Amino acid sequence: MSSAQVVNVTLPALSGWSADKDFNAVGKLSASTQRNLEPVGPHFLAHARRKRHQRTFSEDERIQAQQNVKKTEDDEDDDISEAEDAMMLSRDAKDWKSQDHYAVLGLSKYRWRATPEQIKRAHRKKVLRHHPDKKAALGDRDENDNFFKCIQKATELLTDPVKRRQFDSVDEAAEVEPPTKKEASKGNFFKLWRPVFVAESRFSKIQPVPQLGDENSTFEEVDSFYNFWYTFDSWRTFEYLDEDVPDDNENRDQKRHVEKKNANARRKRKTEDTARLRHLVDDCAAQDERIKNFRKAARAGKDKKRLEKEAEAKRLADEKEKARQEEEQRKKDAEEAAKAEREKSKKAKEAAKNAAKKNKRVLKGSVKDVNYFAESGEPSAAQVDSVLTDVDFVISKIDSEELAALAERLTGAGKDAAAVKGVYVEEVKRLVGAGKAKEGEAKFFA
Repeated sequence: MSSAQVVNVTLPALSGWSADKDFNAVGKLSASTQRNLEPVGPHFLAHARRKRHQRTFSEDERIQAQQNVKKTEDDEDDDISEAEDAMMLSRDAKDWKSQDHYAVLGLSKYRWRATPEQIKRAHRKKVLRHHPDKKAALGDRDENDNFFKCIQKATELLTDPVKRRQFDSVDEAAEVEPPTKKEASKGNFFKLWRPVFVAESRFSKIQPVPQLGDENSTFEEVDSFYNFWYTFDSWRTFEYLDEDVPDDNENRDQKRHVEKKNANARRKRKTEDTARLRHLVDDCAAQDERIKNFRKAARAGKDKKRLEKEAEAKRLADEKEKARQEEEQRKKDAEEAAKAEREKSKKAKEAAKNAAKKNKRVLKGSVKDVNYFAESGEPSAAQVDSVLTDVDFVISKIDSEELAALAERLTGAGKDAAAVKGVYVEEVKRLVGAGKAKEGEAKFFA
């Protein structure tokens, strides 16, 4: 070790500075005031208490410890106070893994719901009651501090979030048994099943968890509840039940074997827990009257829709049949009307044809009645042929209406040859003027 070395250094002198001329006072002290002081504080109160009761330091400390324990018990008796089981007090501290840590701290009724503050207060209360020094101060000379070690272990585990979650994962005392069918048939379904799902919800990675609801819950709420639990995402790992892994300095193969064994055991427990939860949800759904009512309403709705669909199909079929019948009737009426029209047209054509024949006879008879315009005696064959050729020519150039009009004029002309010829001459001129005939085509009536 090196020794300390002293170095003598002379401070430099202040040159050019004088206290008389360079010091300036910026204030002054106030005048003194007379005050009366009273002795206060915990140490003075302890001194006064010992003097008043004529106690020694150790006696006063022991009595104060007793009063603090009683005060702590009285202050916290309402929320974290439980009767201590004799078997629990005699538990071996080495068997900590199988102990109920919440019961050790008096938090059985809270368990996974206990807050860090409650755990801290419960630990303080148990320490004040079971700490070896406190027990000695109270006159208890029992040297067995196993339960105190259990308290320390429980506090260590429950104040560590990871270790506490591992213990909560296998805390059987926090489980709520589901009601049987017989119990559910006698009691209130929601009152019996709600605590079960509240207890199971502590394992959900997703928070908050949908509630069971009541008889007034909607279909969407009930469906969401059961969908959530059928696809439940649990954080349970069952690590707390693992077999202790050997230290690093022991056989590595044995260590790997134990780790593999623990991993397989955790997977098996996880699978069994998933199957257990699904079976639990199945039982709840089977007893849930709301689902039965929803299914009944759904069946009624399906029946209603089916009946409405059948009625609609029947209505459409009836409308289609009616439309088909109307179409057939329309076609029938149209056919009958067309037939009647054809009959009428046929009759009209026949009438027109007959009228045309009659009118043609009138035209040919008109020239015959005037002796084919012969001035005396019998007309020659050439004249008859010439007149009839022109008559046929005129007939071929006019329609039925013109033919009728011409026949009417010839009838009016009677047997007057000049008048008859004049009618023909006028008609030929009209045809020439209308472009239906050429000049000279009707030679006789030119």
